[in-house]
Amino acid sequence: MKITKLLTVLFAVVLLFNMSSCTSDSAEFEVSPITYQNGYFISNEGNFNSQGAKVTFVTRDLSLKQDDVYGYNNSKEILGDVLQTIGLDGNKAYLVINNSNKIVVVDRYTFKKLAVISDQLDNPRGITFANGFIYVANTNFIAHTQSVTKYKASDYSFVSKINMTEVSDKTVEAGGNVFVQNASSGFGNKITYINTSNDAKTEITIPNGQIGNTVSYKSNVYTISSTVADSYIYKISSTGAITPVVTLTGIPNATNLQIDNDKIYFSSANKVYTTSLATPTVPTAPLLTAADGGPYFTLYGFNVIDGRIFASDVKQFTAESEMVIYSATTGNKMSSLKTGGLGANGTFLNP
Repeated sequence: MKITKLLTVLFAVVLLFNMSSCTSDSAEFEVSPITYQNGYFISNEGNFNSQGAKVTFVTRDLSLKQDDVYGYNNSKEILGDVLQTIGLDGNKAYLVINNSNKIVVVDRYTFKKLAVISDQLDNPRGITFANGFIYVANTNFIAHTQSVTKYKASDYSFVSKINMTEVSDKTVEAGGNVFVQNASSGFGNKITYINTSNDAKTEITIPNGQIGNTVSYKSNVYTISSTVADSYIYKISSTGAITPVVTLTGIPNATNLQIDNDKIYFSSANKVYTTSLATPTVPTAPLLTAADGGPYFTLYGFNVIDGRIFASDVKQFTAESEMVIYSATTGNKMSSLKTGGLGANGTFLNP
């Protein structure tokens, strides 16, 4: 199988598949197989109704990548329509395919298909795992229905449906409980706390602005909200208690909250900022300035992992996405690569 170097220095690793390069000095060579361990998965959403969902794999040293790992390992099978997110649990990866109303379960180290979950799904958007169960947030914007569907992780069988009153999107776990972001595309100011001991739900209203993103970090949940003037970060405990973290005075419309190595990262327009989690302050200048993709497309995919910022330029869904990788410490560009698909919306570590 042909492999192409992404960087001029190649670590001594061997891979199962064709790899490609974004550098001009690439070279192809034959290698032997290993698994998809110790790297990153990039989710490519694809255009709506195009069946263009794809997953790209990049080695952790950023030297090699492979496009469409699902198709390669499953007899060129088409993954589906709109890859919303990827959930990782145990030795499995769960590919949430929104417009296909399914979750494709694969072995996270070989990417061979294991199962498909479809029962009771209705435009799934978020996924998380707690106490041996899978929780999936669904929102049908046309029918104006939303729910959280619950499945056994052991056999993927449907358990129950939790009806929701608001848009249900990003879904995270903290302290064994589940938190559902009731906001999408910067509209909405609630988070639903689900106590997984009995699946009782409690709505938490975020005091200021509209929610931009919600993450789990060290058994707590953090969310960022904003107005056209200021932005706010809040901490929610694993039992649902809310505490202000910092008011970002003068930074409008903040979103893309991420936490890595006890540092907070977020964006406002195409500027990325950082501050300490332990002693947060209002940043006086951005860490970096990314490509301006216009409304709804700027920093469409944004993750901070391993001290690296993964920021996608989706080219307004008219061309293959570019993932630019920056140092989370200095903001300097480390690398960039084509993602092999349209609408790169997330990067996920597969250690």
